[in-house]
Amino acid sequence: MSATGIGASVRRKEDFRFITGKGHYTDDISRPGQTYAYFLRSPHAHAKIKRIDKAAAEKMPGVLGVLDGAEMQADKIGNLICGWMIHSKDGSPMKMAPHPALAVGKVCYVGDPVVVVVAETLAQAKDAAEKVVVDYEELPAVVDCAKAKGATQIHEVASDNVIFDWHLGDKAKTDAAFASAKHITKLDIYNNRLAPNAIEPRAAIGEYDTGSESFTLWNTSQNPHVARLVIAAFVGMAPENKLRVIAPDVGGGFGSKIFIYNEEVVALWASKRVGRPVKWTAERSESFLNDAHGRDHATHAEMAFDADGKILGLRAHTVANLGAYMSTFSSSVPTYLYATLLSGQYAIPQIYCEVDAVYTNTAPVDAYRGAGRPEAAFVVERLMEVAARELGVDPADLRRRNFVKSFPHQTPVIMAYDTGDFDASLKKAMELADYKNFGKRKREAERRGKLRGIGFSAYIEACGIAPSQAVGSLGAGVGLWESAEVRVNPTGSVEVLTGSHAHGQGHETTFAQLVSERLGIPIESISIVHGDTDKVQFGMGTYGSRSGAVGMSAIVKALDKVEAKAKKVAAHMMEAAEGDIEFKDGTFTVAGTDKSAAWGDVALNAYIAHKFSGQELEPGLKEGAFYDPANFTFPAGCHICEVEVDPTTGETEIVNWSAVDDFGVVINPMIVEGQVHGGVAQGIGQAMIEHAIYDDNGQPVTGSFMDYAMPRAHNLPSFKVGMTMTKCPSNPLGMKGCGEAGAIAAPAAVINAITDAIGTENIAMPANAATVWAAIQKTQPRAAAE
Repeated sequence: MSATGIGASVRRKEDFRFITGKGHYTDDISRPGQTYAYFLRSPHAHAKIKRIDKAAAEKMPGVLGVLDGAEMQADKIGNLICGWMIHSKDGSPMKMAPHPALAVGKVCYVGDPVVVVVAETLAQAKDAAEKVVVDYEELPAVVDCAKAKGATQIHEVASDNVIFDWHLGDKAKTDAAFASAKHITKLDIYNNRLAPNAIEPRAAIGEYDTGSESFTLWNTSQNPHVARLVIAAFVGMAPENKLRVIAPDVGGGFGSKIFIYNEEVVALWASKRVGRPVKWTAERSESFLNDAHGRDHATHAEMAFDADGKILGLRAHTVANLGAYMSTFSSSVPTYLYATLLSGQYAIPQIYCEVDAVYTNTAPVDAYRGAGRPEAAFVVERLMEVAARELGVDPADLRRRNFVKSFPHQTPVIMAYDTGDFDASLKKAMELADYKNFGKRKREAERRGKLRGIGFSAYIEACGIAPSQAVGSLGAGVGLWESAEVRVNPTGSVEVLTGSHAHGQGHETTFAQLVSERLGIPIESISIVHGDTDKVQFGMGTYGSRSGAVGMSAIVKALDKVEAKAKKVAAHMMEAAEGDIEFKDGTFTVAGTDKSAAWGDVALNAYIAHKFSGQELEPGLKEGAFYDPANFTFPAGCHICEVEVDPTTGETEIVNWSAVDDFGVVINPMIVEGQVHGGVAQGIGQAMIEHAIYDDNGQPVTGSFMDYAMPRAHNLPSFKVGMTMTKCPSNPLGMKGCGEAGAIAAPAAVINAITDAIGTENIAMPANAATVWAAIQKTQPRAAAE
């Protein structure tokens, strides 16, 4: 292993500019003649728009335009769309309601954009917005997903508010498995709604060039090419060749910046209407209102066991809240990213899952770190933990008894696990957690008046999203391959253009490590270029832990071509047969001789065209590649959480966290450990602290950091992190992905530990002090009184 190659904990190249304030974010950009947009949003969760009076606002100082949805429709600007088709049990397509970028006729959630004011300054735009008069006729709001079916109709296309009723698995065989069971564990689970809260709020700048009749959009996107495709092909703003999308440095996303939002579409359209660039940057309160939320599932789940504690089957019925409109990939999250993972790490013969997706008068819900996989892991791992208690079996032993032990393994819900060693992760996690001595620690805690508990979460996820043929057959509107181009300059330095996008993952370092290892050149000589549709060939972006397994695999394929071309050049230089050229550590040699040529010399010679006259060898050294994975990747592992609960207050402290993950081949262990830390922090946040709440009228009551609790340092323990490794066989690097694992594993581990401590089988997330204290009153009234 080289000091900067694969497996080395290289410090992140990009961090210097970030920590010194030299990052270049969308809000840092100012265009000549730039104006500012402010959105007037609905104060009601559900209402008809009776009248919009813009006259007074249009006369305000500095105002250039006061624009509404009717004007967008007149300009033939189309609706936002969901790009993943799901069919109901009866074969009918999902009921996708129109989603205009500015509301037309009615509003469907608090924050729904109604009017945009464009002015010389943001302050002038805000002042003018106060002069806009909108008359509303309020309608009853639907908030609770469990009560949405048959409630007040939100959209004409969905008379009962059901978008689709979908299922996966064999119901008859699953019911038969349950009929033969000796024990059935049942749970009602609510997976709480979350606000993504990336550190950088969303932003957009739209600019129209009258000379070229083209648009440029700067925005906070995880996938700029997909944004361009949707805005061009479906919204109808402009042909793709007349729309450039640039996503510069992006400060976090967690999935929420995958989607195409109202504001970026409006900024583009408004820039043409007013003839000037239009800039919008979200205030944090707007982020709470309008960024796509995550989770919000209500599930009844059951697991059947035989007399020996072997799982016979699992069945689940989930109601998934998709909010007021379907977001870009929202339909995939509670279906093919959720039900397909309900086998967990276990050999479960039969699984049947039903999902009802519903509209409510709340912000749209879409992918949030893990996207369906955390919900699935929570169902499976809560069932396993409760079953172990009901059966009187050690939770580790029950898991071992049911682990998948041979690979490949075909689950009954589509996924084919290619490799893994689940017992190795469990064993190592138990060692890190000192599980054998937990009883001593529990008794010591009791002497101090505390309740101590321990919880497991043996998760698996499907990453490297995904094989185009597979996702296409499941309803995806696009293939999910990735692209790369490797450009070698005459001096030997290298530029890598990737369709992946970095927003905190460290791609500028890890991608450079791959190239450094392969070409034997310093990472300082390697630049990673992404995020600009005019510079980079079409790519699918970053989400689903795909940048390593898919994005880097595309780079490997491009490097293969570069090396092959460079060997031709080296053979010409050293007057040798191409088949005799060997390449290692940045040097080309002729086998069996002392002839050699350095990488830089070969790169320079590739551009000296006259040297190749008369030969079938083009000048230059630049190659591109597309990579379409053969299968998903399957990161897996075991996280163990140990908590201590104060029965008098319900206050819970995580005193020990052990995480062991199998991510396949790891490029940079330091970065991977950081990803685990961050994911676990978000998972703990969901389990104990975070919850996006609406009241019965659809008003958000967690609309700021005063009300929406975020995890802080004192909520988190020191993490013990370990790894096991089975190489992924479906990509050339053997990688699996690591970005979402912590958020997938953590919620179940926390809730399993808390319920173990207080002696109950179920508790709602977030399990904050008040929730835990109330549960203790029911289970241990004497302990609570003392």
